[in-house]
This record gives sequence, structure tokens and C-alpha cells, in this order.
Amino acid sequence: MKKIISVLLLAFGFAAGVQANTEGIAWDKAPNKTNDLAALQNGAKVFVNYCLNCHAAAFMRFNRLKDLGLTEQQIKDNLLFPTDKVGETMKVSMDPKQAKEWFGGNPPDLTVIARSRSGEKGTGADYLYTYLRTYYPDDTKATGWNNLAYPNVAMPHVLWQLQGKRKPIYEVAQEHGEEVHIFKGWEQITPGTMTPEQYDQTVGDLVNYLQWMSEPAQNTRVRVGVWVLLFLSVLTFFTWRLNAAFWKDIK
Repeated sequence: MKKIISVLLLAFGFAAGVQANTEGIAWDKAPNKTNDLAALQNGAKVFVNYCLNCHAAAFMRFNRLKDLGLTEQQIKDNLLFPTDKVGETMKVSMDPKQAKEWFGGNPPDLTVIARSRSGEKGTGADYLYTYLRTYYPDDTKATGWNNLAYPNVAMPHVLWQLQGKRKPIYEVAQEHGEEVHIFKGWEQITPGTMTPEQYDQTVGDLVNYLQWMSEPAQNTRVRVGVWVLLFLSVLTFFTWRLNAAFWKDIK
């Protein structure tokens, strides 16, 4: 699977909510499992197998995956190409000029994609989670795929074998005197190797890995921050009582 040519996670997408398409579709809430090592390990596997052939993660080293509970030997056996070394960054060998010719642009680096794509509709993880679940077949496109999130997307649906093929269902309605199409859900055309629930879980694991990769120290930072605030609270109490003791005899 490491040889699958993919262009994953171009940076535009909307979720499968129920809104008029003239206003955009709300982003779905991504699961938060950045403390779940098993989920992060699965996400790292999906990332390497489906994304890393075209998208680099130039600010992440393979050996940093040891923070997810993987041993160096497991990283070498399961997540490295034969020519890569465990201390190297997650780079790709694709020629940028060829990438631009094939796909219309050089696939972006994904190291901080989960942090850079947040907006008023939600977090970057919400965006990625919904984008990867809104592909549908479109014979008028060169890749055979389109996306509710990013119409006329140049990237094919590289996870389609897992998800299968499905098409969006719309309901025609009148709004402000104009005809609009309201998204109502999906119709499965052909099944994938995963059930819809399994596919959503896999995408959730991938998105959480991307979120972790964008700041591996985030959980440590939050944990240390909580202890710092608790320490400052206790220190404030003792300082207040000490100040009261010093000034108790002064009227």
C-alpha cells in the first residue's frame, strides 16, 4: 500500500451538514483522540500508506513516532521505505515540476495542516475530518471524483476503496424566491472494504494523527499548564495569608 500514489488533504472542505448549499455546509466535529495511542498509531499507518507518497511532512522525523509507543524496530518494519532512515524527516521523492504537471500544483506539506485550516466553522481537525468524508463520483472530472468541500478538486479520492462509492442526496426547496438544493445525506452506490462506521473511525484516527503531528508536545504542554495553574493558585493563597499576617497589627 506504500506505493499508492495519492494526493491527500488539499486544504478546502465542508462537512455533510443540512444547510442550503448557497451558504456552505457545516463542518462535522472531529473526534478528539490525541491521547489515544492506539488511534494515533493507526492514524500514522494510514498517513504513511496513503499520504506520504505525494505529501511531505518535512518538519516531522520518523523517530518522533516513538512518542506514540512505537519502537524503533516497529517504525523501520512498518512505516519506513527501504531507502529511508529512522532519523530522517518525512519527505517525498516526487519532482515538484512533475507534480504540478500531473495535479495542477505541488501537493502541500502536511506537517501543520491541522493547525493551519481552522476557521469560523470549527477547528482544522473538523475541517479535515469532513473534507475526507465528502467525496463523490463525478464522470465529468479527470480524476472521476468531486468533493462537496472543494468543487472541481484536483485530488482523487485515495481512500475510496475503504469507503466505497456514494453520492449526495439533495432536496429542492424555495428560499427567498429562489430554488436551492439542501443536502440531506448520502446514498451508498458500491460498498467499500470498511463499513461507514469503520471508515469514519479510520478517518478520525488519521485526522487525530495529523493534529498530533502539528504539535507533538501539545498534550504535555496542556498537562504541565494545568499543574502550573494549580501551583500558582496555592502560592496565591499562601501569599495572601502571609500578607495578612505581616499587616495584622497595623491599623
